[in-house]
Amino acid sequence: MKFVRFIMKNAALASVPKHIEHFSKFSPSPLSMKQFLDFGSINACEKTSFVFLRQELPVRLSNIMKEINLLPDRLLTTPSVQMVQSWYIQSLMEILHFLDKNPDDHRVLGEFVDALVTIRNRHNDVVPTMAQGIIEYKEAFPQDVVTNQNIQYFLDRFYMSRISIRMLINQHTLIFDGTTNPVHPNTIGSIDPHCQVGDVVQDAFHSAKMLCDQYYLRSPDLVLQEMSRKITFKSNHPISIVYVPSHLYHMLFELFKNAMRATIETHESSNNLPPIQVLVSLGGEDMSIKVSDRGGGVAFRRIENLFSYLYSTAPAPQIGEHTRPPLAGFGYGLPISRLYAKYFQGDLQLYTMEGYGTDAVIYLKALSTDSIERLPVYNKTALKNYKVSQEADDWCVPSKEPLDLSSYKVAKAK
Repeated sequence: MKFVRFIMKNAALASVPKHIEHFSKFSPSPLSMKQFLDFGSINACEKTSFVFLRQELPVRLSNIMKEINLLPDRLLTTPSVQMVQSWYIQSLMEILHFLDKNPDDHRVLGEFVDALVTIRNRHNDVVPTMAQGIIEYKEAFPQDVVTNQNIQYFLDRFYMSRISIRMLINQHTLIFDGTTNPVHPNTIGSIDPHCQVGDVVQDAFHSAKMLCDQYYLRSPDLVLQEMSRKITFKSNHPISIVYVPSHLYHMLFELFKNAMRATIETHESSNNLPPIQVLVSLGGEDMSIKVSDRGGGVAFRRIENLFSYLYSTAPAPQIGEHTRPPLAGFGYGLPISRLYAKYFQGDLQLYTMEGYGTDAVIYLKALSTDSIERLPVYNKTALKNYKVSQEADDWCVPSKEPLDLSSYKVAKAK
């Protein structure tokens, strides 16, 4: 019997490239926050969701799996990246198992929920494992600008794809597992139709404060203000939007960690720490959150480095090291946070003044109809981005050494 299972498994593995080729020809179907909400609250039908996901998940997985194969061979052969690839292949095979199953069979629907939970758990460590693969690659091979550019392009798309896949899985499993979330009973899956932004700000701040107190034995205070376009002074009515609280928490927690560390290290000889100021502003189109610190700022030329997956000022942790906060040392906090903001058509931007401090602004869509998934698609345009070659700069590159004018002769006037 074991031999038969072995043969069947190998036959299934052999057919994986064919399935990837097939499903990668389709573009993912982006959903809006309103569609997620309407389906989960009004038209929640497990059978409909099952039929959609068994097609959509292979499309999203296959699109990004095609791009993994475009990475440099030296990166693809690292143990960590190969492990991530094996997880994706296994997950794809498990979903394909349901393609010809009867959606009217309740047992099949139950097995599908179990399979999704297994897949989600399997992919829990995708971010640090892929990060470890990048570290293995950097330590073993010399770096060049073009390869680094390609890796940056890929990782933005890879992690965005992962966010979207987890969103689909979470919505289905949370809505159809038959239980209610005791902490957030009014959520629709992972979405809160009335997400109190100030509450998430406070939660993220206090989590970062506990961490900061452990490391530095002190931490700056928080000054929070909420404004809307209808009220030009401090509002007594808390601002709420339709959003995923865990996504917003992730972004804010990262920004608070950075702001606290910078504030304490800049004012280490002072008894009084300047507070971190947060302004939440709700307009007609945007909901913006500005996190302001007086942590000394960053040099302008370094801002892009802060969003690079290949750049980190902290020592790299090892996989399974639980003494650090998640992703500390990988330098992935800001780039991943920006992806969470961009996922529903928002953004995260930094405005810094070296010698003074930094403003970090999270932009989100105010309307759930405008909050539509931003998804990578594998096509000819994507393919071109992996084939970018380094060309001569069409702007003069300034010399870092002082110019020796004595070597230049003054032209004689005629």
